[in-house]
Amino acid sequence: MPEKEHSCFHCGDPCRDTHLIFEEKNFCCRGCKTVYQLFQQNDLGYYYEMEAAAGNSPKGAGRKYDFLEDSQISERLLDFHDGSHKVVNLSIPGIHCSSCIWILENLQKLNPGIISSQVDFPQKKARIHFDGDCISLKELVNLLVAIGYEPSITLEDYGGKKPTSNRRLIYQLGIAGFAFGNIMFLSFPEYFESGEYWLEQYKGLFRWIMFAFSLPVVFYSASGYFTAAFKGLRSGILNIDVPIALGIITLFLRSTLEIAFDWGSGFFDSLSGLVFFLLLGRFFQQKTYSYLSFERDYTSYFPIAVTRLNGDGTEQSNPVHEVVKGDRLLIRNGDLIPVDSVLLKGKGEIDYSFVSGEARPVFKATGDKLFAGGKQLGATLEIEVLKPVSQSYLTELWSDSAFSKNTDTPFRNLTDRIGKRFTWVVLSIAFTSGAFWLWYDPSLAMNVFTAVLIIACPCAIALAAPFTLGNLLRIFGKKGFYVKDTETLERMAQINTIIFDKTGTLTTRSENSIRYNGVELTQKEAALLKNTLRASGHPLSQMLYKQLAVYNIVPLDRFEEHLGEGLEGRIAEDSIRIGSRDFVGAETTSEALGTEVHISTNDSYKGCFSIQNKYRKGMGALLSELADDYSLALLSGDNTAEKEALEEVLPPLTPMYFNQRPKEKLQFVKSLQQEGKEVLMVGDGLNDAGALAQSQVGIAVTEESNLFTPACDAILDSRSFADLGSFLKISNRAMGVIRLSFALSLLYNLVGLYFAITGQLEPVIAAILMPLSSISIVAFTTLASTWIGRKLK
Repeated sequence: MPEKEHSCFHCGDPCRDTHLIFEEKNFCCRGCKTVYQLFQQNDLGYYYEMEAAAGNSPKGAGRKYDFLEDSQISERLLDFHDGSHKVVNLSIPGIHCSSCIWILENLQKLNPGIISSQVDFPQKKARIHFDGDCISLKELVNLLVAIGYEPSITLEDYGGKKPTSNRRLIYQLGIAGFAFGNIMFLSFPEYFESGEYWLEQYKGLFRWIMFAFSLPVVFYSASGYFTAAFKGLRSGILNIDVPIALGIITLFLRSTLEIAFDWGSGFFDSLSGLVFFLLLGRFFQQKTYSYLSFERDYTSYFPIAVTRLNGDGTEQSNPVHEVVKGDRLLIRNGDLIPVDSVLLKGKGEIDYSFVSGEARPVFKATGDKLFAGGKQLGATLEIEVLKPVSQSYLTELWSDSAFSKNTDTPFRNLTDRIGKRFTWVVLSIAFTSGAFWLWYDPSLAMNVFTAVLIIACPCAIALAAPFTLGNLLRIFGKKGFYVKDTETLERMAQINTIIFDKTGTLTTRSENSIRYNGVELTQKEAALLKNTLRASGHPLSQMLYKQLAVYNIVPLDRFEEHLGEGLEGRIAEDSIRIGSRDFVGAETTSEALGTEVHISTNDSYKGCFSIQNKYRKGMGALLSELADDYSLALLSGDNTAEKEALEEVLPPLTPMYFNQRPKEKLQFVKSLQQEGKEVLMVGDGLNDAGALAQSQVGIAVTEESNLFTPACDAILDSRSFADLGSFLKISNRAMGVIRLSFALSLLYNLVGLYFAITGQLEPVIAAILMPLSSISIVAFTTLASTWIGRKLK
């Protein structure tokens, strides 16, 4: 009599005819048994309670990563390759706690071919050094899959795009700060005039050393301002960089002349301090959360390679960009469909939620058309390619002009307008006053001319917006709202219309409203239900599995998954069927109030779980708050099943549009903009990508900020969703702080110009007051933006 079929305690796969038994648990192979032992020896046994089928490896995983055997593909994925020593950086979305870090940083205990591994927790990545002669890249990836940490390897990785940081700005800032500190130290004898002989004796040397320190500040650290001013002048534009560059040149030339002819000590300290604070403001403006990606496109969602079926029935792994019309592809459970195609063999259960917004899987039969971006939840499919990746439904969306967004903002334009007028005014005043004093008192002409150019440098104006908005970037980031740049904050202050997606935006993917209707299950039936659900990777199975955490995990004697119908499990003489009404033999004809999962045990119907979307905490209060100041609308790719429920939580008369395709969402935003609306779009999936890019501000809501989000201007942690109204109000108040800073800076310049024109202001005093005004503006904007940010508790 054949031995009973058991399920592996670690991965959930059937053990077939033979299996290993350890501590009364069944294992399908020595690998699963070894991993289990490793976890137990290091007090990580609760790993098996972290999620359904904790060690479950996707079906067909061994063939899924066959493309890694292609040397061309694997070489492009490697960060380093020197002989047998190889280094790869893998994105692993499953990293979520300290136990995950420990497991992944001890991979060498599982395979001696792995030299070392290091986890970057914020980016959810693992950098692994391995010996290519002992373990291949494919074997390494399959090892990670076997222990439940499947890496995400996408077309974006194959493209070789690496995030770059602005190191030049950091070097410029560092050199300016180093020179500023040393020049200040060397200027002490000039400040105190102590009369000490040795100080007087070396005063000239100190001045030339200060000159030497100023050279890299002017010609390297400040070079960006000269370049921007030159480009502006060449284009016939007087931007804010022109008067700043003019002030820097004046300070440097006047200081050089003073020490060359022994007229004085010059203003090298003020010069270096000015450049340092300007660069600090620019650094603060550009600083953002480098571990987040705001520019993702379809390549970060698509696989690198697919399995192509040849005419002789053999399988071949090919790069996805080489797929052409007419190719036959194999799509396994959990695989993403990379091309528009037609289904040839198998029954499709396609999850389009991330692409179309449709919350429920769509069932497809032979001959049906499949669109790129859907994920197959059932068994293996054979499809025929209708369009290559470059012409698919999703990539057509990315070719829209919406993805080249204009980044001009009101304050950027205002700053440039100020710079244009300010430059002409300052030059006119400087030459007029210089000519007057050249006629009236030639000894004061040069002092007046240079004092005007120095005191009128609009540095404080240039620093107001970067420091105010840069500080808000920091405050918002601490509260889970990651904004791409300061220009986005400026655009947020102009918004008058807000559009929300439904699935994954107003509703949460991590929580659902689950209600059981039927005969109460016994302890034994509930335990059998839990362990059957544990062996399945279907999203609905995982939702229900989390509701049954109190029951122990025991191995199944038999498990079978029927595509599009349900699950079947058995322990000893007890059996259970979980799935559709027809599959379990339910006779009820009541109308479904959501997604239903029916249950029968030992051929006796028990009842069903009704699963409905759960709205985010605080959603109703947020929408009511926003309705007072903004026009609201709902765009959903889902059907109208929840229309009545939404009418109860949305403000009265809020327009709702259902069954919206991605292009229809994009066009809806365009139509509002043509009416003069300033639109903010809040979404979460690829189906929202066009609308997010087209809108003035696109915000992607995410349960995990490091996982895939579409191209956007800001990423909002779902836990901070209820604070969206506060973020918008604070952005508006920040504009008031900037306006006040502009007024204070202009007032300072007017007062300073009066004393400079009348000859009452020495250039040395002007050079001291200029950086002091910048420091005062920086202090004011930082304190003011921190104060208005206190609303976020």
